[in-house]
Amino acid sequence: MTVANKITITRIFISLVVFVMLWINTFATIVTGIVLFMLATVSDVIDGIIARKTKTTTSFGAIADPFADKILIMAAFLAFAAIKEINVPLWGVFIIMLRELTISTLRALAALHGKVMKADSYAKLKTAVQMVCAIIIMLLLLLLKAKANAVIANTPLKWLYSNAPGISFWLTIITARVTLLRGIIYIFNNFNFLRKSWSKKTSK
Repeated sequence: MTVANKITITRIFISLVVFVMLWINTFATIVTGIVLFMLATVSDVIDGIIARKTKTTTSFGAIADPFADKILIMAAFLAFAAIKEINVPLWGVFIIMLRELTISTLRALAALHGKVMKADSYAKLKTAVQMVCAIIIMLLLLLLKAKANAVIANTPLKWLYSNAPGISFWLTIITARVTLLRGIIYIFNNFNFLRKSWSKKTSK
């Protein structure tokens, strides 16, 4: 197994830990979740650089890398939806999950036909929007959990603290819309392949 693929697999396990840390929902676990989330985000860049520089790009990596990104995003947003202190709409999380699972299924279908669908620049932009929104929401969670009202009373952080539920709500809506739009474009661009796959008879 290549170094890049090992990093990708490690990112999947980190995602599970991120979910647990945020779900426990204490100050210490939220800080731990933020650190691990940022570490996983950085690892996504590192494994790509390593794969290109060492010329060890593999079919497994092309499929597993975006899959690991999806696991990380879904782990974060599922945890957010379970935290009552912020206002993350469950239906928004559902849209994000629906899109990610649909595209993952399409990629798996393509792999069965010997075709690898790599993430393009627009897909990477979508992932960046998701991760930035997730990081911002986690920072808001940190502010909500911090018992430092006196410290932030006369600072810009007071506005963020007071409006965290509304901010997290609209960040989720923006993320869901970008995710859904990118999913529709992805399916449209690959519709001919998808149509052939459900029409072609398989040999017994």
